[in-house]
Amino acid sequence: MSDPSTTPVPVLDVWCDLQCSDCRTALGDLRALRARYGDRLELRLRHFPLEKHKHAFAAAQAAEEALAQGKGWAYAEAVLGKVEELGRKGEPFLVEVAGELGLDAEEFDTALIDGRHILAVDADQAEGKAIGVTGTPTYVIGGERLDGGRSQEGLRERIEQIADRLLAERA
Repeated sequence: MSDPSTTPVPVLDVWCDLQCSDCRTALGDLRALRARYGDRLELRLRHFPLEKHKHAFAAAQAAEEALAQGKGWAYAEAVLGKVEELGRKGEPFLVEVAGELGLDAEEFDTALIDGRHILAVDADQAEGKAIGVTGTPTYVIGGERLDGGRSQEGLRERIEQIADRLLAERA
């Protein structure tokens, strides 16, 4: 019997485009999952910027910079909460949000210029394509892919069923 403290917690990969209104809609579910599971479930933001969203690739890079500065999810949620504004303002908006969250906005600006996070975003996108992600949000947990791009109806309940099963197996 394995020691639960050494077994990694279940991971929920959230494939997301930070300029996607469906991903914004999913925020409520993600917050509820975080509230229910706390640190018993790792929510991992994975980047899948869609070509139709002009600023999504830059937003993904900015989210990586926010993660490097310790506020990845807070930043992603702040940007998702204002997808229309991102659409209108583009990259200056990404730097503005960083400043509002108390992050080093100058470093954000530099990161977007020097492209230091492009490889991380490209790697996520390539992995997403390899496992069949076609739209956002898409969730992967316990080897099961759940597509929220078409409909998010019942997805949180399904994620909870899988998470509960994985946690029970771990115990």
